[in-house]
Order: sequence, then C-alpha cells, then structure tokens
Amino acid sequence: MLAHGWNATAYQLINPGIAHWFAPEGDAVVGYVRRSGVHVVAGAPVCPLERLPAIAAAFEAMVHAAGDRVCYFGAEGRLETHFHGDPTHARVLLGGQPAWHPAGWRDMVARHASVRAQLNRARNKDVRVEEWSPAHAQGHPELERCLREWLATRGLPPLHFLVEPATLERLFDRRIFVARRGDTVVAFLVASPVPRRNGWLIEQFVRGRGAPNGTNDLLVDTAVRAMADAGADYVTLGLSPLSRHAGVPRATEEPLWLRGLLVWVRAHGRRFYNFDGLDHFKAKFRPERWEPIYAIADQPRFEPRMLYAIAAAFTQQSPVIAVARGIGRAVGTEARRGIDWLRDR
Repeated sequence: MLAHGWNATAYQLINPGIAHWFAPEGDAVVGYVRRSGVHVVAGAPVCPLERLPAIAAAFEAMVHAAGDRVCYFGAEGRLETHFHGDPTHARVLLGGQPAWHPAGWRDMVARHASVRAQLNRARNKDVRVEEWSPAHAQGHPELERCLREWLATRGLPPLHFLVEPATLERLFDRRIFVARRGDTVVAFLVASPVPRRNGWLIEQFVRGRGAPNGTNDLLVDTAVRAMADAGADYVTLGLSPLSRHAGVPRATEEPLWLRGLLVWVRAHGRRFYNFDGLDHFKAKFRPERWEPIYAIADQPRFEPRMLYAIAAAFTQQSPVIAVARGIGRAVGTEARRGIDWLRDR
C-alpha cells in the first residue's frame, strides 16, 4: 500500500474485517469483504498503474471461479478509465470527492470571510488544536470518550468497511489532530496517507458533546496547514455521497430503479445520514476540484443485490436489521427527549 496506494481509500485496506487477496507476483493487493455472493472491493486494486488491467482481471477470475461477483466501491479515475466503455462492467456515480493542493489552502482561507468566521467561532470559545503522535493517541482514554459521545449521536449503529470508527488501535502512518477546550478534548480528526499522490485523506471527524460550532473547521484548517508545511501535494475530505458537485452526468447504464432509490434516499434519509449537511461542510472550503467516485460492477447492469452487498459491507449485518435498529434508536431518542421535556415542565 505504501508503495502503490493511489486511491484516496487505499489505506483503509488495513481496517478491521477487510480480507486481502495478493497477486502471485507479490506486487498487488485487493482489499474486500464478501457479502451476499459479492466481493465488495475497497476502492480499487493497489498495484503499479501498468499492472492494473491484469490485476483486476486476475482477481475477477478468482472470484468468478468461486461463483461470486465483484463490485468495486469507491473507484476513482484510474479504474474508471480502465473500465470506461466496457459493456461487461456497469458503473454507478456515487458522488464527489473534494480535493485541494495544500499549498493553496492559506490563500483560500484569506479570500473567504465565511471560512475565517467559522474558525474564529471556535477560537473565541477557547478551542485550540494540536497534533498528537500515533503513540500518544493510540487508545487514549480522552479520545475514546470523545468517540463514544460521537457514536451515540449517529442515526445508525456504527458503520464499518471504509468508514471504520475504531481507528484508535491502528494509528501507525496516520496523523491525528486533537481539539481541546481548556484541558478537555472535544473533537479530533484522523488522516490517512495517500502515498502515490504524496497526500492525505482526512477520513474521520469525531466531535464530542462539548465541541462548539466551528471546531471541525478549525481541525481541518490546522491539519491542512500542517500538511502544506510538510510538502504534501494532495488532500481530500473523502467521498460526499450523492453529491452533485462532481459535474459528471449519471451513467446511462444506471437502471431506473436505482436512480429513483437514490433520489428517495437523498430526500428522506436524513434521519440516518445527513448527505446534504456533509456535502455543504466540504463544499464551504472551496475545493479546487471535485473528483467523481464510482461503484463498478462486473456485469452489464447494476443489480439490486450489488447495492444490498454494498450496504451489508458497511453494516456488517443485514441492512434491513441495521435500519430497523436505527429506527429503534431514533424512537428511543425521541422518547427520552419527550420525557426530559415533561420533567422540565
């Protein structure tokens, strides 16, 4: 991964629960989870660019021999270019990924008063950000407490695969920036390397109960400035699902059922995942570009079982059960709020 990782999600191959297929030549690895007869790949094969077609073909042949299918989730430009126009592989636009050259970050902040205002909101509340070493941050009780507070606010049970929350035990090679208010940790972010682009994926924002508005903004600003000072050429905040900022027309091979479902999810899925809020947060930093992100299936049409397998990869259980638990959690939260309101009366 450190030699050939180009996809922004390449480092997520070390996340818990991800299986690995290694090329016989020893120069490539594919990270995946198997759900409902589908090998859901984390991004794309990690290998030299010139070997990408051969590695993808070898991995698919192995999967097909077992009677399964393949879906590359989070594929970026290299893999999409390889399969573009291939009638045996269907692609679905998942959204956009904002990207910057860190050297231009300070100028962006200087040009936009709205960004500076958010940073000042946190600073005025005595929020200060510092970088912790992986050794100091690993398993730190204050970070663990902050993570528990953040997970308690989520509409769904914790997701995994490419959005694994349990990163505090695997911090080697990562950068960790911690926001304090006084002596109390109120938030932190974790950034993972994108080696072949000399860059970083800011993969995780964790905000505790005591974090004032603007805390995440200050975390991002501090992290990107530090990356610029270290000579990084690339930084991204990762996929913004269903974002329209990428400016790429939806693929003609997308079936109507999927288009309708994605429209419904964007309109009604806020209880479980605030797509628009996440998209707005990333867009306000004025990305230099938005990179389109795809799911690519090894068949002419994108079938419902591909979507089900992707959802199961993230939930590590039946997506139906995960949503049911999310609804139960939401009902419990509303009930507690109602009880608290009655007590206040």
